[in-house]
Amino acid sequence: MIKKLLTGVVIAGVIGLVGFWAAAPVLTGQAIIRAAERGDEAALERLVDFPALRESMKGELNDLLVAEMRNDPRVVENNLGGLATMLGPMFISGAVDTVVTPQGVAAMVTTAKAPDADGAVPSEPVKGRDEPDLHKAWGYRSLDVFAVTLTDRDRPENNLALLLERRGLFTWRLAAVDLRTE
Repeated sequence: MIKKLLTGVVIAGVIGLVGFWAAAPVLTGQAIIRAAERGDEAALERLVDFPALRESMKGELNDLLVAEMRNDPRVVENNLGGLATMLGPMFISGAVDTVVTPQGVAAMVTTAKAPDADGAVPSEPVKGRDEPDLHKAWGYRSLDVFAVTLTDRDRPENNLALLLERRGLFTWRLAAVDLRTE
């Protein structure tokens, strides 16, 4: 009888640990959204890996800028287009360093809009007026990466995937974004 009870307790414990392990990124994603909505900078500081997020944003925005420049006939035909392509990443780097702050993250999370290729961050909606109706999709991309995809129901082009990365067994941090969520 004791052996069966002990086996049941061990099985329940393992199931509980696996359940918490699987739910941990969802809880972190919800905490990030709540902190952004409240403007809780201290909570965002704890939940976001800002150096990793800045590097991710620089890469994403550089890719967008290069793609835009390649598709713009004015840049392709212009002799200075190559110079703009070379200098663009410098400007993006500076802009990202400036805007990826707790306030900038809060603005991105509450509007589902990332900075433009020029680094301009969306403004936070005024409470009660023009607040976006956000659809949230949750899902693992791998065992160590979890995506919270935010989409403005009224403006589906406003979407942003927040990528949480595992930091230990149960700890997750916002460390990247994916601007190409379509």
